[in-house]
Amino acid sequence: MTATDSATLDRITGVEISSVTLPLPTPISDAKVLTGRQKPMTEVAMLFAEITTAGGLEGVGFSYAKRAGGPGQFAHAREIAPVLLGEDPSDIAKIWDKLAWAGASVGRSGLSVQAIAAFDVALWDLKAKRAGLPLAKLLGSHRDSVRCYNTSGGFLHAPIEEVLDRAAESVANGIGGIKIKVGHPDNATDLARVTAVREAIGADVALMVDANQQWDRPTARRMCRALEPLNLVWIEEPLDAYDFEGHAALAANFDTSIATGEMLTSAAEHRELIRAGGADIVQPDAPRVGGITQFLKVMALADDRNLQLAPHFAMEIHVHLAAAYAREPWVEHFEWLDPLFDEHLEISGGRMHISSRPGLGVTISDQARVWTVAHDEFRPQGLLRGV
Repeated sequence: MTATDSATLDRITGVEISSVTLPLPTPISDAKVLTGRQKPMTEVAMLFAEITTAGGLEGVGFSYAKRAGGPGQFAHAREIAPVLLGEDPSDIAKIWDKLAWAGASVGRSGLSVQAIAAFDVALWDLKAKRAGLPLAKLLGSHRDSVRCYNTSGGFLHAPIEEVLDRAAESVANGIGGIKIKVGHPDNATDLARVTAVREAIGADVALMVDANQQWDRPTARRMCRALEPLNLVWIEEPLDAYDFEGHAALAANFDTSIATGEMLTSAAEHRELIRAGGADIVQPDAPRVGGITQFLKVMALADDRNLQLAPHFAMEIHVHLAAAYAREPWVEHFEWLDPLFDEHLEISGGRMHISSRPGLGVTISDQARVWTVAHDEFRPQGLLRGV
């Protein structure tokens, strides 16, 4: 075979990684804070990857960590980034395996694959840009918009008056559903808050609740039973994320759908959740499971079992993936990441719309550069600079 016969048309010639600390305007509390297991969240650590090729293309991807793990993700990304150099950027599955083996001693889930995710997302962004297509269209979309719901206005630190105001604002801005957090020590407080939101937004607006894994099995059964009359779309993470059997029992015994999966950090873990019947609605998170390559495996598993899909967080990525799912999904709306990008998603009529821009359709903002706390760049001759 001569060089002109090769299917490889491009090579990766540059990789940049950045750790960006995104400050949150208000400390965020959910049930994990009320149980004393976590501190309020004041920032999100973002890991950005920018990949350039000999052909002049560039892909942008990101991963993230809440409360802890950001420096670890950046450190692992820095260790494995040189593996990308010289590779054909279209060989995404091959590159994922190569990155995983480069860090095999720390496993294939958790922090290690969350570092890989930033590179993987960047490669998919680059591939879609090469094709001149939005990522959703490259994957084969079923729709040009996806149902969306807001979470950021329903945290437990907010008094109910604020929650109601934020819910009304979200609906007025074209968002199709409202999710609020539950998990107060007094179950009656949760029921009163959920009831107040249901009465305020009316019966036609989708309403979801999220316990963030903080109920035990008896409490989860009681609360699922008490919440049934409120016509919720789902009850999220009523139990520990790895209690697949417990979630399966709730799914089998209550009409309201059980949703979980956001804390799982591999396709293999999602396979076990789905095999156990632990979710009516699967909530994978592409940055947490290792990127788009692994997320597509989870999508296939969910589709095979006729399950619903509602990806967690990272709407800039997940709107494309959800658009490519066979069954009508949901995407979670957070405005937290808006300052990091120059472009923003259009929302109207209860739906989040796919833009016509190629790839993910986002570029890193100047503000994100200001918030950068660490940066490294790799070229074929090695590391050029580090801050």
